[in-house]
Amino acid sequence: MERDKKLQVLAHGMALIFTVCVLLPLLILISSSFTDDKVLLREGYNIFPRAFSLDAYTYLFDAGSSILRSYGISILLMVLGTTISLLITTPLAYVISRPRLTLRGPLTFMVFFTMLFHGGLVPTYVNYVNVFHLKNTFWALLIPNLLMPAIYVLLMKNYFQASVPNELLEAASIDGAGEFRCFLSVAVPLAKPIIATVALFVGMGYWNDWQNGYIYLSKRTDLYSIQTLLNAMMRNIQFLSENQMDMSSSAQAISEIPSTSVRMAIAFLGILPILVIYPLVQKNIVKGITLGAVKG
Repeated sequence: MERDKKLQVLAHGMALIFTVCVLLPLLILISSSFTDDKVLLREGYNIFPRAFSLDAYTYLFDAGSSILRSYGISILLMVLGTTISLLITTPLAYVISRPRLTLRGPLTFMVFFTMLFHGGLVPTYVNYVNVFHLKNTFWALLIPNLLMPAIYVLLMKNYFQASVPNELLEAASIDGAGEFRCFLSVAVPLAKPIIATVALFVGMGYWNDWQNGYIYLSKRTDLYSIQTLLNAMMRNIQFLSENQMDMSSSAQAISEIPSTSVRMAIAFLGILPILVIYPLVQKNIVKGITLGAVKG
C-alpha cells in the first residue's frame, strides 16, 4: 500500500514536471507578444510582460481587414476540408475493416500503397496547375489535403475492428439492415471517439497549412489563409530588418516595426483556435488514439 502511494506521488510529480515544460514556452510566447519590443530585446524573455504593449497586435491589425478575412478563409477551409475528409475516410475505413465485403482487398492495397510511394512535389504541382487548373483558386487550398494520410484510415479501421462488436453488426443484419444501414446506425455512433480524433488531426492540418497558399496562390493574395498571411508578414518583416541599412529613406519607419514581439504575436494568433478547440475534444482524442491503436 505504501509502495503504491509512493508510485502515485512519483507519477503525479513527473506529470507535473511535464506539464510545466509544456506550458512554460507557451506562457513565454504569450508574454513576449504583449511586451514592448525594445524592452524585450534589452531584457530578454519573461513569463510576465515587463513593459506591457499592444504594438505587435496593432501592427498586425493595421493591415486592415486582411487578418479577419484570412481567419474567415482558414475557418471555412478547416470546416469544409475536415467534413469532406471524414466523409471519405470513415466509409473507407469501415469497408476495409469488414472481412466479407467485396472491395476490401483492392481498397486496402490502395491505402497501403500510398504509404510506400509518393508522386513528388514537381509532378503534383504540374497536375494541379496544368491538368486540374487549381492555381490561384480556393480549391488549391482545399483539394491537395483531401488526400489524407493513410494512418488516419488505419486508425479508424483498427477502431472499427477492436471497438465495434461484430455481434451488434450481425444482429442489425438479422433485423434486415444492409451494410450501409449498419454503418450509419451502429458503427458510426460507436466510433465517435476516433472520428473526433481524426477530425482534430485533419482540422489542425488544414489550419496549420501555409505551403499550399505559398505555392499555388501567386496572384490571389485575398485568398490567403491565416497561416499563409502570417508567414508572408514574417518574411516581409525579416526582409525589411535585414535590409534596413540599404533603405535609408525608410530607416525610421523600419526601426519602429516591433520585429521581435510581432513574431511572437504571429505565432500566438496562429495557435489560438487550436488552444480553444483542443480542451473540448481532449477526452475523445485520448480514447480514440488508445483504442484505435490496440489492434493491427
